[in-house]
Amino acid sequence: MEELQRLILLGENDRVDFKQRVTQPEKIARTLVSFANTRGGIVLIGVKDDGTIVGIDPEEEKHTLQLAADLYCDPPVELMYEEEEVDGDTILKVIIPESKNKPHFARVKEDDWRGYIRVKDTSVQTSKMVNKVLQQEEPLFERLPLEWHENAVLEYLQTHPRITQKQYMKLVNISERRAYRTLVKLVIHGYLRLHDKEKEDYYTLS
Repeated sequence: MEELQRLILLGENDRVDFKQRVTQPEKIARTLVSFANTRGGIVLIGVKDDGTIVGIDPEEEKHTLQLAADLYCDPPVELMYEEEEVDGDTILKVIIPESKNKPHFARVKEDDWRGYIRVKDTSVQTSKMVNKVLQQEEPLFERLPLEWHENAVLEYLQTHPRITQKQYMKLVNISERRAYRTLVKLVIHGYLRLHDKEKEDYYTLS
């Protein structure tokens, strides 16, 4: 109980999010993915943004959360649940560990999957803020062994100043979705830097 009150008192931040209810799996999936892609976190269901406790039916919330984690996150996100009572109201504490299978993507709509990370108290699409996160003193993400199509973009950038997603699709002959996923993965793991201030996003070596 003391731990829960402390979390609520501190408010939303890079490790904690409040939700009054969870009704739309596609929306909560973005929050789940952002925590899994960053350092992990906790979602308190039954708490308003201002910290007011409203309580919920935990079984109903778990059903929507599990649906979001399994079907609206790719790969699926691991969740752990704890229930706590405060003055007769039930709060569901949802724990999302930092993932070993980064990056995760959230389904925004049919055939549209996007990466998110947690920045302060917000889930931010990776194509907008990933640079700022990677520029922190401590790297958040470890470097991975790469596959041939991932190495191909790094080799290309040894002799070219930049590459766009369309150029990368043509270079290795892969689909738009796979190209996007690969480029985001390489940005998240510190191999590439994304530049999104121009008309068309492009990537350079980190």
